[in-house]
Amino acid sequence: MTEIVDAEDIVKKLNDLIELEYDAIAAYQAAIERLEDKNYQSQLNIFMQDHENHIAALSQLVSQEGGVPADKGDMKAILTKGKVVIADLAGDEAILKAMLMNEEVTNKSYEKEVIQKYPQPIQSILQDHLADERRHKEWLEVALLE
Repeated sequence: MTEIVDAEDIVKKLNDLIELEYDAIAAYQAAIERLEDKNYQSQLNIFMQDHENHIAALSQLVSQEGGVPADKGDMKAILTKGKVVIADLAGDEAILKAMLMNEEVTNKSYEKEVIQKYPQPIQSILQDHLADERRHKEWLEVALLE
């Protein structure tokens, strides 16, 4: 692990995560609108709030590093939303499977960043976000087994 000390690099990497978080929110919104099961909708709303909280925390860190926080997702939003729209054809189970694929992407993205050595408090915040992403993924895996 080498320490990331360049503020410009930190801002870029954190903004990449912010964009991913916006994409995740778009997918959650699409999923929640299409799910029939109210319990699934409720849980996904909680997870969507986590993603909104991640954006707030990451945006604050970007500002502290002298950067301008990203204010939207990137082109992945279309792909992420598309998975959920396609899943709509097959019902709740397919939507949850699409959301699980999305959470696998967010987990991998955070896992890639936490192995970097960021200054505090960035490192701790990224580890907390990864813990949330793992919790989301685990819930979706269990829900799909039921």
